[in-house]
Formats: sequence, C-alpha cells, structure tokens
Amino acid sequence: MQLSVIVITRNEAHNIRGCLESVAFADEFVVVDSGSTDATCDIAAACGARVSRTPDWPGFGAQKNRALALARGTWVLSLDADERVSPALAQSLRAALAHDAAEAAQDAAAGRVYRPAITGYEMDRLSRFCGQWMRHGDWNPDRVLRLFRRGAGRFSDDRVHEQLRVQGRTARLEGALLHETMPTLEDALDKMNRYSSGRALDRVAAGHRGGLGAALSHGVWAFLRSYVLRRGFLDGALGFILAVYIAEGTYYRYLKMRWLAPAE
Repeated sequence: MQLSVIVITRNEAHNIRGCLESVAFADEFVVVDSGSTDATCDIAAACGARVSRTPDWPGFGAQKNRALALARGTWVLSLDADERVSPALAQSLRAALAHDAAEAAQDAAAGRVYRPAITGYEMDRLSRFCGQWMRHGDWNPDRVLRLFRRGAGRFSDDRVHEQLRVQGRTARLEGALLHETMPTLEDALDKMNRYSSGRALDRVAAGHRGGLGAALSHGVWAFLRSYVLRRGFLDGALGFILAVYIAEGTYYRYLKMRWLAPAE
C-alpha cells in the first residue's frame, strides 16, 4: 500500500465527498470523525473510507495523530475536508510517489537498504473566501507540508494551527491544493471565534500572556501586514474584508489570553 489519505471530520457532509474524490487514486482513505450529527460518516464510508469515530475532541493536532496511527500506506497525505487536490497537483503527486517506488525497487533488487532522499512534500494552497479566490495578502502564498513518509512525520499537539513535523529533507510539488473555506461571512465569524479560543489556550499553555494593549497592537499590525505589506488590496473589497477578519481574529486571541492566564 503506497498512499494513505487521512482526514478528520465533524459535520462535513457537504465537503467530504469532493475531498475524497479529488484523490481517488489513493490506496486507502482514513476518516476520523468527532461526533458528526449529519451524514459525514455514511458518505465517507460510501467513498471507500475506513471511518473511526471518537467520543471526544482533543484538538486538531492530537486528532490528526489519531488518524495517522490508523494509516497503513508508505506515504500519508493529510487533507482537511474542505480541501481538494487539483488535477495538476494530483499529477505531480503521483509522479513523486512513482519515482520513490522505482528508487526503492532498484535498491531492493541490488540488495541495498533504501534510504529515501526526500521524506516530505510541500504544496501551494489556494483558498477561497466568501466565494472569491484570494491571491494576495496573508493567504497567498500559502505553502503547506501535507505529504510525508509514514514514520517520518507527526503533528504537533496544538489545538489549532497544528504543525506537521517531518524528519528529513522536503521538496515542493507543482499544482495547487484548493481550499474551499468559509463560503459565507457567517461561517467566517463562527470559525474566528472557535480558532481564536483554541489558539489562545495554546499560547497561554506555552507561557504567553495577553491583554488589551497586546490585542490592539497585534491586531493593527495584522491588518497592515495583510492589506498593505502583502498587497491584500489587490483582491478588491474582499481583500479589505479578509484583512479586517485576520486583524479581528488576532485581536480576540490576545484578549482571550488575558482572561485565560492563571492568576499570579
């Protein structure tokens, strides 16, 4: 088994089929679900996935490590349910895996232990915000590490914005990972609240402190970075709205840290 795709879900019935069908060439799908009340699990199973249900929610990093522990492929591709592998990315991904398999076969035929030169691959993610692809600002360029050899990578235990840590050399694949995130402003505001809370918990656990002054200064800087320095204004009205959204998320994260910090 060469490629395992792992996805964690909760109420992703509207997304999971498109996600899995974009990587239909994979050898297995592993879906770990945390309490969906819609048809997510049924749809995933109908697409051929092995579905595991968990009663709790430990955070994104720990949940992805649960999915990773169930994967059996030599390579693992981690996707979010609202992501799609574009045809160009699929082509370069399959070429990279074919090259790795050929190298391994040559070494096996020669009686050598195969030591892969590359253990992970990054890809460029293109995200859609409220119906528009965002090509500037904080969201672009957005290079993410998602494909790795099983045994060489593991996710950090962060509640949100977890990081995939891979031992060895990484390279970049051609083609875009399409991120169909936050189709409406209501979705965006709901996600902002959840993610700012999770990130605040992670920061406080790491010994950081927040407050009104930090919330204001970091929020203003986040807006200027996204809208001005990274040219978010080139995305038009939604470029401005996204910069404000990023600034607000930053502001609330530092404000929540103020109340989450233990009393001294």
